[in-house]
Amino acid sequence: METGAVTGVEGKATVAAAVASVAGLVNELAGLVSGPMAASGDDPLGELAESCLAGLELLARVEAATAAAKVRMVAAYAEASAQIEGPAADAYEASAREKSLVAEVACVLTVGERAASALLGEAHALTNSLPAALDQLQAGAISWQHARILADETAGLEPDRVKAFEAHFFDPDAPHAARGAAPGELVPSRFRRKVRAWRERQYPDSLELRRAMSVAERRMEYQPEADGMGRITLILPGENACAIWNKVTSIARGLQSPDDPRTLSQRRADVSANLLLGVVGQDLENPPTPKADILMTVPAFSTFGVTDEPGEVDGFGPVPASVARRIVAEGAGSFYRVLVDPRDGAPLEIGRTNYRLPESLKRWLRMRDGKCTFPGCSNHTQDNENDHLIAWQHGGATGISNLGQLCPKHHRLKHQSSWTPTPASKNEPPGWTSPTGRHYPAEQPDWLPPRLPLALLAGDSTMPPNLEGGNPVGTSGAVGDVSPLEDALVAYLAA
Repeated sequence: METGAVTGVEGKATVAAAVASVAGLVNELAGLVSGPMAASGDDPLGELAESCLAGLELLARVEAATAAAKVRMVAAYAEASAQIEGPAADAYEASAREKSLVAEVACVLTVGERAASALLGEAHALTNSLPAALDQLQAGAISWQHARILADETAGLEPDRVKAFEAHFFDPDAPHAARGAAPGELVPSRFRRKVRAWRERQYPDSLELRRAMSVAERRMEYQPEADGMGRITLILPGENACAIWNKVTSIARGLQSPDDPRTLSQRRADVSANLLLGVVGQDLENPPTPKADILMTVPAFSTFGVTDEPGEVDGFGPVPASVARRIVAEGAGSFYRVLVDPRDGAPLEIGRTNYRLPESLKRWLRMRDGKCTFPGCSNHTQDNENDHLIAWQHGGATGISNLGQLCPKHHRLKHQSSWTPTPASKNEPPGWTSPTGRHYPAEQPDWLPPRLPLALLAGDSTMPPNLEGGNPVGTSGAVGDVSPLEDALVAYLAA
């Protein structure tokens, strides 16, 4: 029998055993929660409380066994894919295969590619280097967080050190076995501290390697938050992060005065924002209007203060109408007219015949896609590349329906593998088909039609300021429901 067939049979048996463990625990949980209640003369509420606690305990074991089954499936899929494709011809092909593998797992699990890559690495470590820990996870003796800590803390160690590491915590007969509570009885944060302390005592040289690896991964992260807020995170060497924190705190404390109502945390945030934006002086309370290149869509009536529809900032999301008006008034160096369909709020189609995209079409593409169009990717539009879905040399046109935004990584992946974009439209980005034939639909923006002032729709030419918009009484506002005034307005703006 061929090696691939043997591996396939063994892998399937391993996955089946992991799934059977989950099924057994689920059946045990079902019997626990569906058991008969005590007689009315006993303590039914006490029994209910006890069964809920026992159920929670058992459910934690189910979650651990499910995580173990996922790990075994991910590892088996990676191994099967490698054997199906055979040895890579060169490093370029090997890199493309790895990217495609990560992307497929990310799309199937509906997670980001960073999370999928981490899962593949953890699955490889647990199945190849930490079998005892994986068995404990499958039995529900430790949680997924515990297993991830073990995979993380053993990264960079030689195989014999990893074996001794695992034996110390999971083999009671090992020399100098871990004392005290079992790994699964410690909360993950305490378990990590215990694991890290032992590793650094036993293998202090590994700390230098891990430090170098971590410094190489220093970065800044940006994440939009709710209520018009955003989060900036700096991942830096510890001494640099501590120095920045101390400097910002010192400046923030120096600004404290009886007339300043801000808390220390608020002053820290204001100081950091203004220093990064290049503001000088002591008046740091109000962050300045951003002057950098941003793309913001604001309904025209909201800009004039007639309605209060929020604006949409590219790469962030909705902002209140007052903030949108302030950015337009103080920060916008120029304006670009974008005509949207009043029925659904989508940009209207504009045909192009040249290969190179004019700036107006690039801005329009940024608004339609909102990000990299690859499934699960959130790369912001200003960092993306414009791509012809059907190549120009193969007859593809330079029109919005044949264009999509791709970050550099996924642009390379498209040309390195058989990931294929599906057709786009004037208001819908392309979807994608993976090498395995699975289709992942486009993450279509949720366009909404603009709210026209009711007085305007009723034919009143004298509209008071801040008049609320909406649909006139007696109309549904559905797509395709267009009043003569809307037709006339669109024709006027398009002229």
